[in-house]
Amino acid sequence: MLIPCPTAGRTCDKDVGMTETVASVSALIVKTLLANPKVPRDINGSSKIVEDLAFDSLAVMNFVMEIEDTLDVSVPLDRLADIRTIDDLAACIVSLKQAS
Repeated sequence: MLIPCPTAGRTCDKDVGMTETVASVSALIVKTLLANPKVPRDINGSSKIVEDLAFDSLAVMNFVMEIEDTLDVSVPLDRLADIRTIDDLAACIVSLKQAS
């Protein structure tokens, strides 16, 4: 399935695959978030997960688990402490996938 990559002006494979970039993973995260009607419609990669999306710690954990399942990656809890924005999460996931 192809999804728009808002920061790159192109489309990306939903499963992202070997060509994962922060922009493509961020686009997948935004798309996943927008499936929730309670999430603001004007989010982007620089949106803050807790402040802008009004996610509490449980909502963050559930959301991260959903992204982990989608992208077949596990984000260690110690790395989650440094994640503030959607792009931070995307960069973390790309880094983890490139290391594996």
